[in-house]
Amino acid sequence: MNKKQRRWRNRIIVALVIFAVVLVVEETGVLATLFGTPGDVYASFVLFLIPYLIAGYKTLLEAARNIRRGDPFDEAFLMSVASLGAFAMVFFPETDPHMAEGAAVMLFYQVGELFQSYAVGQSRKSIAAMMDIAPDYANVEKDGTLVQVDPAEVAPGTTIVVKPGERVPIDGIVVEGASQLDTAALTGESIPRHVKPGADVISGCVNMTGMLHIRTTKPFGESTVSRILELVENASEKKARTENFITRFARIYTPAVTLSALALAVIPPLAGMGAWSDWVLRGLTFLVVSCPCALVISVPLSFFGGIGGASRLGILVKGSNYLELLAHVDTVVFDKTGTLTSGTFNVVAIHPEAGVDPDYVLSNAAYAEAFSDHPIAVSVRAAYSGKIDQARISEVSEESGHGVSARVDEHVILVGNDKLMAQHGATWHDCDLAGTILHVSVDGAYVGHIVIADVVKEDAKAAIHDLHAAGVKRCVMLTGDRSDVAQAVAEQLGIDEVRAQLLPQDKVDVVERLFAGEKDGARLAFVGDGINDAPVLTRADVGIAMGAMGSDAAIEAADVVLMDDRPSKIAQAMRVARKTMRIVWQNIIFALGVKVAILALAAVGIAGMWLAVFGDVGVAMIAILNAMRCMRIEKN
Repeated sequence: MNKKQRRWRNRIIVALVIFAVVLVVEETGVLATLFGTPGDVYASFVLFLIPYLIAGYKTLLEAARNIRRGDPFDEAFLMSVASLGAFAMVFFPETDPHMAEGAAVMLFYQVGELFQSYAVGQSRKSIAAMMDIAPDYANVEKDGTLVQVDPAEVAPGTTIVVKPGERVPIDGIVVEGASQLDTAALTGESIPRHVKPGADVISGCVNMTGMLHIRTTKPFGESTVSRILELVENASEKKARTENFITRFARIYTPAVTLSALALAVIPPLAGMGAWSDWVLRGLTFLVVSCPCALVISVPLSFFGGIGGASRLGILVKGSNYLELLAHVDTVVFDKTGTLTSGTFNVVAIHPEAGVDPDYVLSNAAYAEAFSDHPIAVSVRAAYSGKIDQARISEVSEESGHGVSARVDEHVILVGNDKLMAQHGATWHDCDLAGTILHVSVDGAYVGHIVIADVVKEDAKAAIHDLHAAGVKRCVMLTGDRSDVAQAVAEQLGIDEVRAQLLPQDKVDVVERLFAGEKDGARLAFVGDGINDAPVLTRADVGIAMGAMGSDAAIEAADVVLMDDRPSKIAQAMRVARKTMRIVWQNIIFALGVKVAILALAAVGIAGMWLAVFGDVGVAMIAILNAMRCMRIEKN
């Protein structure tokens, strides 16, 4: 609780104490003994006015300001009119005094408002935790000493120093040092990440152990931390349809019930249906219970809590509208490379010919690929544990689309696909495994082949299973890869449908056809990470981007960003969205149901002012407590 809230709380406590004392004095007959009748009514008026003004003077001022602006119909107006009206019953001293109810209306309204403020503050904490990732400075070495500078002043390519306990201020590559990075604030993961020279690091992580020298790759404004802060700050601007409906509903509802209360107070006594005091009291009771604060507080708070809870899991939702859409997704479309797979090639098998050592096949391939920057060549060299002596290599010739030939210690090595083998008259045979097949021959003799594949992410299978368990009917995979490779990945993961050998523009066409098959009310989500996924991310009902290693274009186009690139987070995001929507509708149905019942009772004179206070403040507090459940997110 902040300083302002503490002052507010203390003011309410003082008012409640005075209220309780005055109520006891009135109920024990002390006022009647001291002032007689009707003097006790006027004394009660003065005494109850003290706690009323202590607690509610700001509400009265707010109502007055809104009336001057020409926008009077809000909760402050309703509470002010209802409570002042109860005090105005002093002009009917022959009736039961209602100053206590008038003071109680304002006091408990203030308790509810304080409770709401605290609940919103708690909800903001989870998002504020994201805001704490903003670095205050970057360490730059000048003349042998470290100087703290504004991160925005650091140009790309500058080497910065991050000491243990400090946050990485800008995205970059480690050039010196090794350490553990705490990524929890970004990804929701508690396990530290080990980094060493050559490792990519993103801003916002906390350096835990060793000192790191990092060469920045982006300006501060384009770094991960800046993008996250921008997403979080803008999230509240994009409201869900349900949230917008409640806002529009309140604009119409509030003046309608105000006029209804006025009609209830004036028309029946004019028609001779009873005393003015009786009908004015009914109108005031009607006005108190009709206040829509339970809805206008709890619904936005539920969405805000859901977004905050998701952020603690490393899931950034750009607005409550996307949280609402996510709750209705029944088709999830995945890009393959970098989304379901790691996006990096690895040697998954070596199949030598009879009598040939597998290391002999791999070493010859590694030597032949020693000078190539192709991802396949890099994966072959990474798999080879020995050190490559480049002095042994000569006459390297790279044949585009086919492979490479090289002379190693006077031996001619060929490494490539079947077309390269056929072109050089070498024998070869097919492999049953899915992936890229590198055939290897030495001096025209076939020695075996190497299978290279894009490795499936460790949680990809669990992600598909969890989505099906969550009620997703179709999981579709799109890829530009070969059909046999795509089919093998789909079977491994349990994907329902596959579209392979697609060009970037083909993906949009496929998504359009999938849209055509969607039922009314069902939504389609697309998950991708590459720059060529941006058009599809934009076209989908909900675009989900892999944020940690994903391209800037994909993250910009997406509606939801997974900060740790784990596809299993998609099902978690859907669970958060569905829980949020359940709570939103629980609050709407509960608040409207209770209010309609008490409004009907108030109109026929059964419900008194005290029940009206419960119908407003009590319902609001229950709805707020329920809304706060959105913030309680269990980490898997």
